[in-house]
Amino acid sequence: MDWSPVWISLRVAFCATVLSVVIGLLVAYPLARVRFPGRDVVAGLTIVPLVLPPTVLGYALLVACGRHSTIGLIYHRLTGTDLAFTWQGAVLAACIASIPLFIGHALIAFSQVSEEVVDAARVDGANGWVIARDIMAPLALPGLLAGTSMAFARATGEFGATMMFAGDDAGKTQTMPLAIYDAFMAGDVSTPRVLIPIAIAIAAFVCILTSRINYRR
Repeated sequence: MDWSPVWISLRVAFCATVLSVVIGLLVAYPLARVRFPGRDVVAGLTIVPLVLPPTVLGYALLVACGRHSTIGLIYHRLTGTDLAFTWQGAVLAACIASIPLFIGHALIAFSQVSEEVVDAARVDGANGWVIARDIMAPLALPGLLAGTSMAFARATGEFGATMMFAGDDAGKTQTMPLAIYDAFMAGDVSTPRVLIPIAIAIAAFVCILTSRINYRR
């Protein structure tokens, strides 16, 4: 039994979740707290990766970040490696597929913080950074944690975009969903019997954790 798909999945999901949280905070906070023309359009666009067919998302990543794209060339010059068909590419694919879940939870969490509390902090002389760090972040923390856990679960189960953009290279980019698919196509029943319960256990644990966080708000 090759356990590399499990470790690759966990590493990719962890890195993708960190990336989703960092980018998601930069997107969700201004969307939730700043009114500007076209805000609803931007908020709607953040959901697009969640509803796109995974093959479309994977193809879009190949066009935007492939070896001959501008982003791909810049990445190659900075790192000496390609982004497509690497485990870093799997991280990017998982991030793009899962980040809408974090942004959605973060938008709700930030929007639910009372304006009266924020206004009171401003009256006391708090600047934007202090408000974000000492008021918004603690009050929105349950929603942010729920979004983080759901993004991790989604990144762990990413399949289509990962296969198209990162490839299915055993020991390098082959995550659990890819290994299960390959084993099924090859008529191997032993590998899915091991990996499927692991995938279900991870998903169930994250969903239960998210539910507990939501009900304790």
